[in-house]
Amino acid sequence: MHVPSATVNREVGQAKAQSLSYVVLLAATTAISGFLFGFDTAVINGVLLFLRLQFALSNLQTEIAASSLLLGCLLGAAGASMMGDRYGRRKSLIASAMLFALSSVGAALANTVTVFSVARLLGGLAIGLASVLTPVYIAEISPSRNRGTLVSLNQLAIVVGILSAYLVNWEVARLGTSSWRWMLAVAAIPSLAFLFGLLLIPESPRWLVTRGRQREGERVLSRIFGEQTAKEQVEAVEQAAAGEEGSWHEVLSPKMRKRLAVGMLLALFSQITGINTVLYYGSIIASEHFPGQSTSMALIANVIIGTVNFLLTIAAMVLLDRWGRRAILMIASGGMGIALTFLVIGLNVPGISPLLMLACILFYVAFFALGMGPGPWLIISEIFPTKVRGRAASIATSTLWSGTLLVTLTFLSLVKVLNLWGTFAIYGALSFACLIFVWKMVPETKGRTLEQIQQAWNK
Repeated sequence: MHVPSATVNREVGQAKAQSLSYVVLLAATTAISGFLFGFDTAVINGVLLFLRLQFALSNLQTEIAASSLLLGCLLGAAGASMMGDRYGRRKSLIASAMLFALSSVGAALANTVTVFSVARLLGGLAIGLASVLTPVYIAEISPSRNRGTLVSLNQLAIVVGILSAYLVNWEVARLGTSSWRWMLAVAAIPSLAFLFGLLLIPESPRWLVTRGRQREGERVLSRIFGEQTAKEQVEAVEQAAAGEEGSWHEVLSPKMRKRLAVGMLLALFSQITGINTVLYYGSIIASEHFPGQSTSMALIANVIIGTVNFLLTIAAMVLLDRWGRRAILMIASGGMGIALTFLVIGLNVPGISPLLMLACILFYVAFFALGMGPGPWLIISEIFPTKVRGRAASIATSTLWSGTLLVTLTFLSLVKVLNLWGTFAIYGALSFACLIFVWKMVPETKGRTLEQIQQAWNK
């Protein structure tokens, strides 16, 4: 019986649409961790305003309160590879969901800064685990043509979480001095949603194949790519894994050093260029360094910054797969350096309008969101072999959190010594250094399967 080609094409198109919808569902479920990541890191921006008053915190105590979460992030990222490789991506993310819920409730009920810091450290452990394993999971389930967009879903979720935290802070601030407790408690709701969603999704098919569970891995891949392509994918993963030890010795071997250096330095540059000074200390910067700005106005400025961050992250999701990773990263780092240059000049002009300073900060955040926000996570999830991807990504992500911790712990102290303009001048210089690094060292990975990327490195 003759089947019209139009009918066949339509059925193939429907199958592809259904498989892509399934992948998007899996990616969106795991990306809830990104929302919690963004919310928990950014909510401190509003919390600190009230926490400093309630507990009479010094600058050093404020830095410690803000950094306790980041110490947990560093520790969680360092241990993520062991958990992700031994127990699987999904089970490890389930553990992170439980920690997210425990942290949000514990921090909200804290009656001392010490209890607050310990609860936030637990939240940091959750973020550290998720920040390594969510991009890895999404990369391992994604078709090559959509991988940049799908991995960037996690970054989109992060900035939605950041914007949501700013909006919650602004709305809840009217409750008075205890409003910081409600700012933190809200995160328990998406934490439980994340936990429930993870119970319904499959394990990473590439992890299953490398652990000798080919049938289970092929079953997941069949639903994504179709039966024939799934068989080819399993063979490709097995072939690639056959030449991999999957050990720490391989991670640190000479053939891995260049790509490990690329992942670590790109991660470090994304943080030491200063973005989290705006995300964590934005309210303090606005209220203490720009005369006449109230707490309410500082929180509104945060909402504007979060909105710009959100909109440019959406643009990045499209452009990373169209223009390529390298071009976007160079545009972003160069743009950040230029924006900070104008900010430094403005801060040295007496009587300059705070609106012009806000505009410089908005351009800085916009360029970060366009490339240096999603780009490093995407590159880290792509450039390492399957058997050591969790371990290598853990090292790179731990480097990222080390940079975040360094900036957060030193920002207020640097401002005291160098003034605000001197501190941002350092971040601007590092942004231009990042541009040169990307130009010289970062490879293009657009449009290649994960196995093709490994072949290119091995040539």
